[in-house]
Amino acid sequence: MQAVVIHEHGGPEVLVPAEAPDPSPGDSQVVVELRAAALNRRDTFVRKGVYPFPLPLILGSDGAGIRRDTGEEVVICPSMGWGDRDVVALGDFDILGGPHQGTYAELVAVPAENVFPKPAALSWPEAAALPLAGLTAYRALFSRAELRRGETVLIVGIGSGVGTIALSLAVQAGARVLVTSSSQEKIDRAVTLGADAGILYTSDDWADQVRERTDGRGVDVVVDSVGVTWPSSVSTLATGGRIVVFGATGGTTVELEVRPFYFGQFSLLGTTMGSPREFAELLDVVDRGSWAPAVDTVRPLAEAAAAHARLEAGEHFGKVVLEI
Repeated sequence: MQAVVIHEHGGPEVLVPAEAPDPSPGDSQVVVELRAAALNRRDTFVRKGVYPFPLPLILGSDGAGIRRDTGEEVVICPSMGWGDRDVVALGDFDILGGPHQGTYAELVAVPAENVFPKPAALSWPEAAALPLAGLTAYRALFSRAELRRGETVLIVGIGSGVGTIALSLAVQAGARVLVTSSSQEKIDRAVTLGADAGILYTSDDWADQVRERTDGRGVDVVVDSVGVTWPSSVSTLATGGRIVVFGATGGTTVELEVRPFYFGQFSLLGTTMGSPREFAELLDVVDRGSWAPAVDTVRPLAEAAAAHARLEAGEHFGKVVLEI
């Protein structure tokens, strides 16, 4: 089969298409003939060795295609070995695309329990764009932050796959959504997806502007994957508000004032990925909705290096997808 296999860590140039052996499915596994695979920030970390998985390795956590043994159109849940409890993953939890061979290939072998029917309304690129980002967004909003109809959500740094899907999920759930970005163009695009308004976080007073948009009350939920923005995110919260976090794209160390936090009765909630059961719930929500994951660009598998370069440049809005 054709695949993009990395043999060393480095920049996008290590992503070179080549022939690779067809996967041999193990017990309880099935083979999927992939039609599309989507990129995630995690892929760039694996490529650079931040997550030092054994090489050679096929990257890619997201994929959609044809289940070879049944001919069904399917989408792959990348959450591997989560376990029986949705509240937290077990110790053997990991993610497709490291250390398991991933989806930058014509074929992939995955556990049968990780294969689900593709939402009929989604194209192959849209279906491939959904899994990791969609599952992360769904768990963050509903399993962890327990978002309710009528609440206000702030998404910090709109434009990522998780952020754009979280926007669509929150709007479908009846929430009001505010977003921040350094790009007015991204804010304008978020408004077309249902955001109420956006604020440029290049302004020193962006947190104050968020509060002004809520008549001083603050927001109920903040979705923050930046990390260093936690202090400002806390300052946007209404009493009893929740911050849900799953990334640190801007940095890994922050300093918070303790007294305002407990006087505000705030909650700081960590999350990552989600269970196959939550993935099934996500697919049901998608089937009942009228939106699709935002797709930034679609490139052939052979252009995986260029796709990674675009993702790392931060210019994308939605998911970068490889067509297979």
